[in-house]
Amino acid sequence: MSTSQAVLQQLPFLRRYARALSGSQASGDAYVAATLESLIASPQVLETGPGSRVALYRLFTKIWNSVAVNGQPEPGSTILPPEKHLTQITPRPRQAFLLVALEGFSEEDAAEILDCNLPTLRALVEESGRELAAEIATDVLIIEDETFIAMDIEALVESLGHNVIGVARTHAEALALAKKKRPGLILADIQLADGSSGLDAVNDLLGSFEVPVIFITAYPERFLTGQRPEPAFLIAKPFQLTVVSAVISQALFFGRKAHQRDRQAGERQPTL
Repeated sequence: MSTSQAVLQQLPFLRRYARALSGSQASGDAYVAATLESLIASPQVLETGPGSRVALYRLFTKIWNSVAVNGQPEPGSTILPPEKHLTQITPRPRQAFLLVALEGFSEEDAAEILDCNLPTLRALVEESGRELAAEIATDVLIIEDETFIAMDIEALVESLGHNVIGVARTHAEALALAKKKRPGLILADIQLADGSSGLDAVNDLLGSFEVPVIFITAYPERFLTGQRPEPAFLIAKPFQLTVVSAVISQALFFGRKAHQRDRQAGERQPTL
C-alpha cells in the first residue's frame, strides 16, 4: 500500500479524532489539513505498513501541540488563521483517553503517539477517567431499531448515570418522544428498519432545539465526508461499549462548554 493510500484509509478516523479534541469539525479539519500539508512537505515521516497509522497520529499530535492553549498560533506558525481562536484545547489526559478508548490504539502505540512512556500514558488515562466521571448526568434519547443494540446502549447509558427517556425505532417515534421530554443527548442510528432515516429525524429535532448528537453507522467513511448537523459525533458499527462511553463523555463535555460560552456571551450583552 502506498503512502497516499494509507493516509486516505485513515483520514476519516483522523477527522473523527480531531473533531473530538477540538469540539468542532471545522477546527478539527484545520488541524488535519495542516497535518496533510506537513506530510506533503516531508513524506518520509510517514512510514508504510502497519506502523503508518501510528506515524500519522504522531505527526498530527505534533501539529496539535504546536498551537497555544488560547488558540493563537505560536510565532512562525500558520496552522490556523488568527480569527480561528480555539477556546478549548483538550489536555494530554483527554488525548490519551481518546487514543485508547475511541481510536482503539494499544497503550504502547498511544504512548508512542504522545511521546511518553507507559506509566505516564496510564496515568494520563486515569486522570482523564476521573474527569469524565464528574460529567453532569442528562436525559438521553436513543434512536435505534435493532433491539439488542438498543438494549446494550440503554444499559450502558444508565450505568453512566444518565436517564433514558425512550428508545425510538422510527422517525415518527423519535419526534414523539422528544416532544414529551427534551433530551440532553441523542444517540441515533442512520438507517432505520422502516426505511426512515435517523439523520432526518435528528435534523427535524435540531430545528427546534440544540443538543449533542452521536450518530451510529456501519459506513463511517460516507458519513464523515458528507454534510451533517453540528454538534455531532460518530460511532462506527460494530462498536465496543467502551467507545460509546468515551464518545458520550466527549459529546456532553463539549456541549456543556458551548452552553457556558453562550451564557457568558449573553451576560456580556449591553442592556437596551
